[in-house]
Amino acid sequence: MTAAEERLGAHVSISGGVHTAPPRGALIGATAIQLFTKTPNQWREPTIDDAAAEAFKAAAASSGVRYYVVHDSYLINLASPDDALRAKSMDSFAAELRRCAKLGITHLVSHPGNFIDEHDAGIRRNAASIAECLDRVPDGPMICLETTAGSGTVLGRTFEELAAIRNDIPASARTRIGFCADTCHLFSAGYDLVNDFDGVWQQFDAVLGLEHLRVLHLNDSKHPFASRKDRHELIGEGTLGPAPFRALMTDPRFADVPKLLETPKSDDETTNDLRMLALLRGFAAERAPTS
Repeated sequence: MTAAEERLGAHVSISGGVHTAPPRGALIGATAIQLFTKTPNQWREPTIDDAAAEAFKAAAASSGVRYYVVHDSYLINLASPDDALRAKSMDSFAAELRRCAKLGITHLVSHPGNFIDEHDAGIRRNAASIAECLDRVPDGPMICLETTAGSGTVLGRTFEELAAIRNDIPASARTRIGFCADTCHLFSAGYDLVNDFDGVWQQFDAVLGLEHLRVLHLNDSKHPFASRKDRHELIGEGTLGPAPFRALMTDPRFADVPKLLETPKSDDETTNDLRMLALLRGFAAERAPTS
């Protein structure tokens, strides 16, 4: 796969402004990156003005990074039974959609919410909140609901929960809903990528549709299978080991899906990412040539 075709990279910092993300991606040789558009653990909602948007687009154009994904705030809970928190979350989520639109970024990864009280009611609240935000920002990005490890009352542990959220969204807006699969989360949730790689993806296809898989987060796990714990590890150094990542890098079904590391950073922010990307490219090079 050529650099122009490859969609591989990592989550990078926006310290100093969103325009600093593309050169940070270039520094690790990424062709795709994920970024925040704000501090993810604060409610403060910055507005991206025309100058900031143009600076980002100029930096993107001069870098080797061609694919951009945003991850939303950790504080957002669109499934909350607390009306005030859910309203605040919707305002924050709509602001995320607007910032993506301003930057020209077409995919926003979002964790499903925490239902807290009653599972099915949480599914309905999550879907209704997303639908309202899509109405508020009709020209915004596609939302990529992320698979979760499923700790506590967090939604998104099963493919069926993700499907239920998408199916509860009006058909007119459903085309803006895709999915992000995180390897650590899948394994921790009970999807055995180590011993049943093909089976997991067959199930994903049957329930969600592989055509709706828009982003992959490539993370090994510090915890064992079905632990329901979300703790990322360097590729090949956790409980998944190298085999699932080799399979993802060589399987043609995933060739066009951006693959992004969220693995632990080194002190200099680049060494680990450079090493992990080299490892993944080594796996990709093992792909049998097509005749």
